[in-house]
Amino acid sequence: MPAFLRPALLCVLALPMTLGLGGCRYNFVPLLPPVVAPNLPPRVTDASLKRDGDQLTVTATVDGRFEPGYLSVNWFDSTRAIGSDSVYLDASQRTATFKLTAPDEGAYRAVLSFGGAVMRQVELYEVLP
Repeated sequence: MPAFLRPALLCVLALPMTLGLGGCRYNFVPLLPPVVAPNLPPRVTDASLKRDGDQLTVTATVDGRFEPGYLSVNWFDSTRAIGSDSVYLDASQRTATFKLTAPDEGAYRAVLSFGGAVMRQVELYEVLP
């Protein structure tokens, strides 16, 4: 076989193989996967408990999708319950501020709940619990 025919023969044999392999691809994997929209539960963010004179102030924001309802706070001094309050929240109002008169120093906690589920606890320790 002449030397110049050998590369031509290889090219002729390689052409059908390259055309055949070009058609091999994964047909069951989408090129762009569908966008996943997470359905996260509501959560309390930016919660803080601060003292301002004789007043304890809790500020909290509810984020995420939620049905309108009451954000409740239960106040504790160490293990003793000292009060509770609630504010109605909806899509237009997501932030609530609660105040409690507490002239004495203590180990204060505020437990925030929304829709009957405890969401967050914030603490202010002025004395050891």
